[in-house]
Amino acid sequence: MNKKTAILIFANSAEKELMSSSVASADFFELLDSKTVKTVEKTGLPYFHYSEKEQIGNTFGERFTNAIDAIYNKGFNQVITLGNDIPHLTANHILNAKDKLNHSDVVLGPSTDGGFYLMGFKQTHFNTTKIQNLPWQTKQLRHCLNAELQQQQIKTAYLETLSDIDDASDFEIILESFKPLDFKIKKLLLKLRYIIQIWSSFTAVFHDKSIFKKHYNKGSPILLHI
Repeated sequence: MNKKTAILIFANSAEKELMSSSVASADFFELLDSKTVKTVEKTGLPYFHYSEKEQIGNTFGERFTNAIDAIYNKGFNQVITLGNDIPHLTANHILNAKDKLNHSDVVLGPSTDGGFYLMGFKQTHFNTTKIQNLPWQTKQLRHCLNAELQQQQIKTAYLETLSDIDDASDFEIILESFKPLDFKIKKLLLKLRYIIQIWSSFTAVFHDKSIFKKHYNKGSPILLHI
């Protein structure tokens, strides 16, 4: 049977995620979003970008599964989902996921924070309720999903582990990685890291508030007011 695969970029817009007036931060997330779209376009696969304007549901799990079901309803039977905060993501990662999904039921790209930067599902093995009720945005996500897949005896394939950007500590991991990094992204990462280092001296005064609130998902981090 001819498999029909689509890519779902599931991530809020920079305007939605950005809750700081920092121009450098705005530039950085807009650049990441643009790079993600360009990377996806290189695969030649059809793709859909679901920001907060298209997402439906009260919880992350509801919004995520509703978006995937919407792609299935368009006539696709394989969906590869990813966020827009993965600096080292390449078209080859996505195409590799597509190849693995042709021979597996689920494909997962683990992220260093305990979540996933990429998830691929066959419609025949996509259980909306079970996926929806996973502990999204927590450190338990990977363990719970893997346990569920093993229990259901669902054939699962894995990609290499990559770092997505959930908080400032991820900057160091990405900058120190030996993986190729887009020059513009690296430049803005260094600039943003410098800004964060300045802000860090004020954390005690502001009751340990930080620029980033930790989330364990594929989407962009949420910036907080300082």
